[in-house]
Amino acid sequence: MNSRMSRVVGALAILLLAAAPLYLAPFTLTLLNFIGVYALVALGLVLLTGIAGIISFGQAAFMGIGAYATAWLTTRMGLSPWLGLPFALVVTGLGAMVLGAATLQLRGHFLALSTIAWGLAIYFTFGNVEGLGNFNGIRDIPPLSIGGWQLLGSDQIYYVIWIFLLGAMLLSRNLLDSRTGRAMRVLKGGNLLTESLGINAFAVRLATFVIAALFTAVAGWLYAHMNRFISPTPFDATMGIEFLMMAMVGGSGYLLGAVVGAAFITLLKNSVQDYLPLIAPNAAGQLEIVVFSALFILFLQYAREGIVPYVAGWLPEGKPKRPAESEPLPPRDKPATGEPLLSVDKATRRFGGLVAVNEVSFDLRAGEILGLIGPNGAGKSTMFNLLTGAMPVSGGRITFAGRDVTRQPQRAIARAGVARTFQHVKLRPRMTLLDNVLLGAYTRTKSGFVTGALRLDREEERRARSEAMRQLERVGLGDRPYELAGNLPLGTQRVLEIARALAADPVLLVLDEPAAGLRSREKQALGELLHNLRKEGLTILIVEHDMEFVMNLVDRIVVMEFGSKLCEGEPAAIRADERVQEAYLGGSA
Repeated sequence: MNSRMSRVVGALAILLLAAAPLYLAPFTLTLLNFIGVYALVALGLVLLTGIAGIISFGQAAFMGIGAYATAWLTTRMGLSPWLGLPFALVVTGLGAMVLGAATLQLRGHFLALSTIAWGLAIYFTFGNVEGLGNFNGIRDIPPLSIGGWQLLGSDQIYYVIWIFLLGAMLLSRNLLDSRTGRAMRVLKGGNLLTESLGINAFAVRLATFVIAALFTAVAGWLYAHMNRFISPTPFDATMGIEFLMMAMVGGSGYLLGAVVGAAFITLLKNSVQDYLPLIAPNAAGQLEIVVFSALFILFLQYAREGIVPYVAGWLPEGKPKRPAESEPLPPRDKPATGEPLLSVDKATRRFGGLVAVNEVSFDLRAGEILGLIGPNGAGKSTMFNLLTGAMPVSGGRITFAGRDVTRQPQRAIARAGVARTFQHVKLRPRMTLLDNVLLGAYTRTKSGFVTGALRLDREEERRARSEAMRQLERVGLGDRPYELAGNLPLGTQRVLEIARALAADPVLLVLDEPAAGLRSREKQALGELLHNLRKEGLTILIVEHDMEFVMNLVDRIVVMEFGSKLCEGEPAAIRADERVQEAYLGGSA
């Protein structure tokens, strides 16, 4: 669907929503109110689970914190419900920061299980604190009011709920189309990729966790003043699972999926509750969860990624405009050709009793290409990981641009000007070529979550996009910036990784076996690209197994064998060295 058609459809949808109280029955409006509240929770889960890859079953607990915070403030302290909103946001945000700091270091099912654990703990806390009404809850919560007009009816609070939801969706859309939004999206690629781009993975993960909790706090605030009564029951672990189901059913990677999923699950539950007693009048309550689960499983068989992407797959794709040229991003200060750039002094890496890198030393000067080669098991990749900070050294010292980076984390080394590629390509396959390259420019831009959400970063974003286009054109991929990276063949993906690294304007480009798995013609094209980069004065370190590929490319070569440096010299001398022939061929050539 093209952008003009999308705008027309969006405008019609907003008009229908705005006029809903004029043509819908009160009960239907009440359902719409619940859909709007639940969609706010699901929207947070779209960011948290669908975008950032963090599964949480505890969002109902955060909704409860928001609801209880405003209920306590308005009933016990007698303050305005509108003051309950910032209070709910502060209490929920602080709770999310504490819980996130304690649990987000976990991975996989351990993290998901921890969200169930603290979700249950918060639920039982609600039911056992006398000041919160125990399991009887809090009654007589005052309604929202505007200028003395109390929003008591479903048709009156309806507009407040949907204005907050649409506002949250707009902020989320802006955020995802920003520097920090791309950082959120790359989290699914793992910490190794994320940190290699200069991104603090834990900080972005925690910020996303808090943002999702804040959306949920708004939902809790609305829920409390809409129902005017709360108890622990609506905020138990079952609702946490249901909220996650809403995000999944709608399409966890799509903002619209939050609304669609909330509507689908809410209406489905209502239909099951209406019609199941007609079929099984004596067992409707017991069978409700069974029928609901069966329908959900059936749905997943046909639209596993959710309703929104399933429908979008049948619609024609739009053609985004090519980014306009803009002023380039500020370049890094680079050392003059020939100056010392990288110094490795007796670098050592041990894995228990195994010494993978044994006191290896070499230097690299600005403007040259250095090849680090050796047979399989020589320790090249381990050495590569030590240089980029992906793995800590056990001994020795590494200096980059006059700075000791021996104990520096990977993201700090990336920010210092070291850009890398990976032996096994690490791209975000569902992001476009342009967005993948924009990830490389992360360290050269500064906008944060707030500036991105409020769209105050547009000038910087234009410059970054223009820079990304220049890098795509530099490597020969400028004709298809909006193609998905996952659609590219392996050789082109490796070139795209180099474009992403170049977007960082690196002082040193480090390539981890860039020729691995490439055909002869692809190797030739890659070699020509690296030759051109060399002519532009870029300093390059290549870790490679293919000696022939390296020989025609580099200025000097360091050869490793069994974790130690075997020899070092110019390509011709290395080719003639009997020790190298022995290492590669098992004997003199």
